[in-house]
Amino acid sequence: MELRGCGTALVTPFRGDGSIDESSLRALVEWQIHCGIRFFVACGTTAETPALNDEEWLHALRIIAATAAGRVPVLAGCTHNATREAVDRARRAAAIPGIDGLLIASPYYNKPTQEGQYWHFRAVAEAVSCPIVLYNIPSRTGVNLEPATVLRLAKDLTNIGGIKESSGSVPQIAELIHSAPKGFAVLSGDDSMALPVIALGGSGVVSVASNEIPAEMSRMLDAALDGDWELARQIHGHYLGLMTANFAESSPGPVKCVMAMMGLLQENYRLPMVPVSAGTRVKLGRLVEELGLAAHASRAKA
Repeated sequence: MELRGCGTALVTPFRGDGSIDESSLRALVEWQIHCGIRFFVACGTTAETPALNDEEWLHALRIIAATAAGRVPVLAGCTHNATREAVDRARRAAAIPGIDGLLIASPYYNKPTQEGQYWHFRAVAEAVSCPIVLYNIPSRTGVNLEPATVLRLAKDLTNIGGIKESSGSVPQIAELIHSAPKGFAVLSGDDSMALPVIALGGSGVVSVASNEIPAEMSRMLDAALDGDWELARQIHGHYLGLMTANFAESSPGPVKCVMAMMGLLQENYRLPMVPVSAGTRVKLGRLVEELGLAAHASRAKA
């Protein structure tokens, strides 16, 4: 499984009654693939997965995997702060046809040591045979997954093949890329950091913005990986305001607000997520207008 270029951390569309909007989810997957997205992260944080029950989580994974139908790799989010639960989730997700690998973040709230994180990930990796991508996001989990621990895991477990890095630390990411074994994918977990990570030798990004602009994000990443930095910087500069605005409030609030303005889904959330504030909504509306994002809706529905 090659993870290179732009992958989308898919949102979960909901109906007004709170149920998963299956038709909108299938349409989003089709549109994303048509626009050149290289892989998906299904049921990650951007999907409001902590607010899904187990049945809904599995249902969403099955919809995404079946719709993708092997055209691009699909990673299933399997994060849990209890190792036994994480192992159970990993086994269930790996058994779904069309799931190519798993994305697993450090246990949240527990704040385990580096040794605790090592044995957590090792337990999950030993329970399944499919590829595993680690996910380091200290702002959500409360702990940093340090390069030494990542490299130890990559050395000891053959199916741990990459990491989504959202630490925001360029030195840490650079150390990982420099020291990682051949074939180990280092992916940016932040849209605005994608080009620096590629410049250091990373392989791609797990993107939030590609929910809104999949073709543009794919083109930016492909250009950077091909060495066309002039084009990559041009696209990055044009959409940097959107990348930043997507985190003006807790994600996925802003990105779902923009997608609703584009006509891609209904703006419904699961508590504790709520609609963005009035001020943020005005700023997002201006961006939609300035960037001509409404035109994307007609392309998505074509």
